[in-house]
Amino acid sequence: MEENFSIMKNDILGKDYSLSIACVDEKTSRKINKKYRKIDKATNILSFPLRKDMGEIILCPTVIKKGAKKFGKTSDQFLGFLVIHGMLHLKGFEHSSTMEILEEKYDQKYFSRNRRGVIHDTSCGWRISKRRKKS
Repeated sequence: MEENFSIMKNDILGKDYSLSIACVDEKTSRKINKKYRKIDKATNILSFPLRKDMGEIILCPTVIKKGAKKFGKTSDQFLGFLVIHGMLHLKGFEHSSTMEILEEKYDQKYFSRNRRGVIHDTSCGWRISKRRKKS
């Protein structure tokens, strides 16, 4: 699981980018969303760039599970798509046709080969750090 996200992270954000991915419950998602986006509801994903080479993605698995059907995906497929979406935001992309093209590109690249679900662990708490330089 972490390896899949690490490969995606290196591809989208670069090898020197340090990324944390955390899962929260709906109450916490709502609280964070209200504080930072002034939207008083739980959301499936939030992305926070912390520095030029560091960011965090916060996921809410229960909201993801509820929303997956709207997009014709399983919960695992939707989770993967949302992580791509969050990484693109961390890269600096805003919602646009360009972002949609990139989302489709990466979704096809990482998830079309195994539509039964590449991702199996939704407990979260991953830390995907930049690759260490060899001495």
